[in-house]
Amino acid sequence: MPDPHVSPEPRRAALLDAALMHVPFDGWSDETFRAAARDAGIDLAEARLLCPRGAVDLAVDCHRRGDAEMAARLAADPGAGLRFRDRVARAVRLRLEGADREVVRRGATLFALPQHAATGAELVWGTADAIWRALGDGSDDLNWYTKRATLSAVHAATVLYWLGDDSPGQAETWAFLDRRIEDVMRIESAKAKARENPVLGPLLAGPMKLAERIRKPRGTGDLPGRGAAR
Repeated sequence: MPDPHVSPEPRRAALLDAALMHVPFDGWSDETFRAAARDAGIDLAEARLLCPRGAVDLAVDCHRRGDAEMAARLAADPGAGLRFRDRVARAVRLRLEGADREVVRRGATLFALPQHAATGAELVWGTADAIWRALGDGSDDLNWYTKRATLSAVHAATVLYWLGDDSPGQAETWAFLDRRIEDVMRIESAKAKARENPVLGPLLAGPMKLAERIRKPRGTGDLPGRGAAR
C-alpha cells in the first residue's frame, strides 16, 4: 500500500517517464501502463491507486506537462520584441516543438474515442488557457471565453496538420499556423470595431453581461470549470 503521507505526484511522474518509452509502440494502453509500473518499480496495485484510469491519467499528465514546459519557456523568453500575433504563434510552436510527435499521435487517437472526447477537449482548452496566461492576458469578460475558444480551434487544427507534415523542419505547419493566427487577429479586430460602433456596441452589451454572470455565479468568485481546464 502507498504511504498516505507521501505525495503521489512524484510517483505518477515516475510512471509517466517510464510509460513514454512504451507509448510509441503500444499507445496509451493497459499494456503500456503495466510496463510503466514494472519499469518504475511500482507495484501494479499502487499504480492503479495513483492512476485510477490507468494510461488515460498518464496521457493527461503528459499533456499538462507539455503545457507547463511551454509556459516555463515563455516565462524565460517571452519574446517581448515580437508583434503580439507573432508571440501567440510562437507559443503554439513552442508547445509543439517540445512534444514527441508519435506520443501526441497516440494521444490524439486516445482522446478521439467517445468516452475520452470530453477530457481531450478540456486539455485543448487548458493549453489555450496556458498560452494566454503566459502571454499576460488580463481579459475578464466575454473575451476570456472567445480568446480561448478561438485559440483552442487554432491549436487543434495545427496539431492535426503537424502530425501529417513531412516538410523540412515542419515549415508547412508553421506557415499553416501563421495563417490561422492571422484569421484570429482579424476576428479580434472585427470584435473591437463592433464594440466601438454606436449601433453594434449596445447589441453586444447583453451577451457580455450574460457571460459575466456565468463567469461569476452567485456565491462564487471564479469561473465554473476554470481550474479544471488547467
